[in-house]
Amino acid sequence: MAFIDSHCHLDFTEFDAERAQLIKQCQQQGIEKLIVPGVTLAQSQALIAFAAQHTNVGIAAGLHPYFLAQYQHNHLMTLTEFAEQHRSQLIAIGECGIDRSIDDLALQTQIFEHHIVLANQLELPLIVHHRQSHDLIAQAFKRCKPKFGGVIHAFSGSMQQAQYYIKHGFKLGVGGVITYPRAQKTRSVVAALAAEHLVLETDSPSMPLAGFQGQVNTPLQLPLIFAQLCELKQLKEQEKGIFEQQLYESCSALFRI
Repeated sequence: MAFIDSHCHLDFTEFDAERAQLIKQCQQQGIEKLIVPGVTLAQSQALIAFAAQHTNVGIAAGLHPYFLAQYQHNHLMTLTEFAEQHRSQLIAIGECGIDRSIDDLALQTQIFEHHIVLANQLELPLIVHHRQSHDLIAQAFKRCKPKFGGVIHAFSGSMQQAQYYIKHGFKLGVGGVITYPRAQKTRSVVAALAAEHLVLETDSPSMPLAGFQGQVNTPLQLPLIFAQLCELKQLKEQEKGIFEQQLYESCSALFRI
């Protein structure tokens, strides 16, 4: 088995007591690489030291809309300077995006489009957060076209929306949501798409799988997400190994890792 968790927040405090052991367990179970996005300016900056401690971790830098209350006007310029300085250590820009559950959509959009420009300048993919905002993200893409694709993290949307993102060079992040039977639309969409358009993710410590609600999610759940995806695609046993390799290559190619 060989997997890449394309989205996990291993630097969050939930893992402070067990991080080293958890990373060791991931390696033992074939989860070879772990991608940790940035969510605030300070946390993005701290990821440089974090990645230096863990050689199988890839990092990104970004400002997540959830933390908009912490945003200050100099953050975008500082983020740009930081990303330019540490270009060789970053594999993506993000986590960034637009979230309708959070106020000030105009500011969110401005920040998101700055991330797109920065990613284009540094020739890096984007890690994009969305929540009830596919239309706003599409509008931002029209004004500022991403040149190096990325991941639509925790994709939930229609086939039409999926094809729109794929057309723009994006892959769709597949995580714990597909383990919930109620997520019929998302399950049917990802089941119909080829591996080259998908990447696996856990969003640890958030987004627990069905049956694990209330527990801290970890990258160790990635094989369960893969198994559920195989079931949705109705793959035969002999097809699963090829599919696994295709997913690994899809993520590896995007992030150049």
